[in-house]
Amino acid sequence: MRAVGLRGPPLAPFRAKWKDMVARTALLLWLALLPLPAQPLPTQPFAARVVSVTDGDTLTVLHDRQQIRIRLYGIDCPEPGQPFHRRATQRTGELAHGRTVTVRPESGDRYGRLVAWILLPDGRSLNEILVAEGLAWHFRRYAPRERRLAQLEEQARDARRGLWQDPRPVPPWEWRRALHSSSGRK
Repeated sequence: MRAVGLRGPPLAPFRAKWKDMVARTALLLWLALLPLPAQPLPTQPFAARVVSVTDGDTLTVLHDRQQIRIRLYGIDCPEPGQPFHRRATQRTGELAHGRTVTVRPESGDRYGRLVAWILLPDGRSLNEILVAEGLAWHFRRYAPRERRLAQLEEQARDARRGLWQDPRPVPPWEWRRALHSSSGRK
């Protein structure tokens, strides 16, 4: 037996509304997942609290409720796996973590970090301390005119402080190059 008149309301208008709603939701989700534009890096000195230390020459500060990753200007600390990597990281933490420091920007780097001098609450330069204690090299490639860093490195080398205890320490930029060439990366 065949039922007459039981077809119900037409579904076409409901399907069109449903498809429209799904498309709008997908668009909103896609827009929500887009990265926010990066805040411009500061160019003037500012005070900030050090909230984390990644390694000897990289830390994160909190400034105006924004976290900013800092690469210390003019120096290069040993990489993971190199002698004195842990000591350099530890020393940076001892001197700066949890403290309010003055950040003196120099530039930005290709990783979006602010490259800067870090002045400790007592006015001393963290960058210079690490070089003077033999826990970092003067990074001449990026700071060729920084005579003070060159002088501090020479003094640390002559006194055989820190990494200069090794008669032929491998600079981090050479270590990274060797690591990348051995893995086939460029």
